[in-house]
Amino acid sequence: MSKHIETHFAVTQLHARYASAVDANDWDAWVDCFIDDCVYRIQPRENFERGFPLATLSFESKGMLKDRAYGIKETLFHDPYYQRHIVGAPLIHSVTDECIKCEANYVVIRTKLSELSTVYNAGRYIDEIVHTEAGLKLKSRQCIY
Repeated sequence: MSKHIETHFAVTQLHARYASAVDANDWDAWVDCFIDDCVYRIQPRENFERGFPLATLSFESKGMLKDRAYGIKETLFHDPYYQRHIVGAPLIHSVTDECIKCEANYVVIRTKLSELSTVYNAGRYIDEIVHTEAGLKLKSRQCIY
């Protein structure tokens, strides 16, 4: 039982680090949540449930995530806003020596200056997580909204 509690806690900490990095616009820390040979995809629920491959964003390596982070930091311009990711407790489906498979619900609240907060996005993360020397890292994250 204690092994499962430790795994659950470690996964929860990874989710918290991920959300904190994105909310703080710390894109280097966000990229560091992934292994080099990773997959990150944001996909509408309708496409996911029908098995369609079309995704809003799809990246297939840490290098591609670094490019995305650079683009966010250096080339995207928009009205200022603050956001908070709220991630639910992870539901762990399987744990092996190679991989932890789990999912967690999420909601992103966005607040623009002098405006009320609104729900920007809600959905679930479907994760494959691996053990590394630096702790748990994402091998695959699908954000299904």
